[in-house]
Amino acid sequence: MLRAILGFSLVLGVHCVAPSFAVSAELDEIEQRGYLVVAVKDNWRPLGFRDETGTLVGLEIDIARQLAIELFGDPNAVELKPVSNLERLSVVLNDEVDVAIAGVTMTEARSRLVSFSIPYYLDGTGIITRNPAIQQNQDLHGQRIGVLENSSAIALMRYFYPSATLVSTDSYHQALSQLENSQADAFAGDVSVLAGWVQEHPEYKILPSLVSAEPLGIVIPKGTQFSPLRRQINQSIQSWIDSGWLDERADYWGLP
Repeated sequence: MLRAILGFSLVLGVHCVAPSFAVSAELDEIEQRGYLVVAVKDNWRPLGFRDETGTLVGLEIDIARQLAIELFGDPNAVELKPVSNLERLSVVLNDEVDVAIAGVTMTEARSRLVSFSIPYYLDGTGIITRNPAIQQNQDLHGQRIGVLENSSAIALMRYFYPSATLVSTDSYHQALSQLENSQADAFAGDVSVLAGWVQEHPEYKILPSLVSAEPLGIVIPKGTQFSPLRRQINQSIQSWIDSGWLDERADYWGLP
């Protein structure tokens, strides 16, 4: 699958006025500093989350540490800075981190603000259920499908399953409650989030076909001065794809 997403290999582009306490740097400055500063998620299982000991783990944490190995030969030569969803771009734009590896999908709107690496994972909208009558995507016709308010999944569900009844929810937590209380038969959301859901609630399953595909990329500051950093990151991702390392890590973390 990771080889297939190379068709999305976009080198997109951003620069913003740096504040007085800048952290993000060009490649040679990062090498002189001796460590990489990376924005990550700490509540997005299995991309980035805290295990029972409080240690940051997940696919994107592995990627950040592997980049540190590529640059410094040391997986610990990285400072991981947990951020909220709203902060994922701003910390790069405001020079608070070197890069962000935080479940950021590569969209045209975002590409006007920041640069992206080539994709490292193909995320998208998936469907989760525990209803034994729903085994394939076509079984969703006429069913009640939970969707997050104002999410892109709403238009997708209306298009692909016009006979389904959409059940609005304001969070993944509430969506789980709706499924548990039989207020919905299935739920549509980010497959990377749903993979973590299944790990915590194995009675649920993700249906085999994604409804949409959205590549995830590493967020890099925009500007020609950051081109060496972007090239280094792209070369690293390409080598991980070629060697099978990315596929192996995605499998390890239970990502579909």
